[in-house]
Amino acid sequence: MSNQAGIRLAVIDTDSAFLTVLGKRLEGAGWEHRVMGGSVPVEELVAMKLNALVVDLSVLGPQGWEFLERVCGAIPGLGVLVCTSQSTVAQRVRGLRLGADDWIAKPSHPEEVMARIEAVVRRRKRAAAREDVGPLVSGELEIRHDQYQAFVSGQSIGLTRREFELLQLLAEAHGQVIEREEIYQKVWGYAMAHGDRSVDVFVRKLRQKLQRHSANWRYIHTHFGIGYRFDPEPVGAVPAAGIEMGEGDAAPGPEPEAEAEHETEIELSSK
Repeated sequence: MSNQAGIRLAVIDTDSAFLTVLGKRLEGAGWEHRVMGGSVPVEELVAMKLNALVVDLSVLGPQGWEFLERVCGAIPGLGVLVCTSQSTVAQRVRGLRLGADDWIAKPSHPEEVMARIEAVVRRRKRAAAREDVGPLVSGELEIRHDQYQAFVSGQSIGLTRREFELLQLLAEAHGQVIEREEIYQKVWGYAMAHGDRSVDVFVRKLRQKLQRHSANWRYIHTHFGIGYRFDPEPVGAVPAAGIEMGEGDAAPGPEPEAEAEHETEIELSSK
């Protein structure tokens, strides 16, 4: 049974059987929860002071993707979980990259749903605790935990939430090399599948944004066959042996997100 009483949760779903069973477990755990049958304005979600949101995208139809991206972007401290059925790999990848913290396939046991909610809330609380530490300044870069964003000379470099979490993880390692598998586990929340290049692609995108705003510094270094290290140094410094000198490092071949990004007309099956 859940050990995190006091969680405030909203569920956007119309599956009466699922909601009945889940509702009983939530009440037994002492969680406050509210069920909604469709999308709601972001301002209303903010006013609810939620810890987490569970949403079945099929309820929202084609506008579900836009709603998911808008909520994740506007409320960075909110744990967002998609719980739906009949989804494809491309849809799950797209949802996670739009900012969802987890994707749960129906039918699902309510205890698993609650455990995943708890895991997301724990991660969000740890992130919120970092706000008291203040910004991390490295090179020309100011990393602000309270805004889920990084700045150069006061200007935001426009990171997505996933890109920020990646940068934060690397920066807080204080120059230590982090293996790709560990990066994926901590940022995406899953074990990395064989051949998955998501970490490399996101590192490249992050490097491009860093270079665009802070061209005179190199921040992220590649360790071949291992992973990445965050260690700001002026451009032109000689890299240590075994470290890639260039800023672009994704291996040749199709990018893993290509299928999801081009699948603009995907609709989740309606009940």
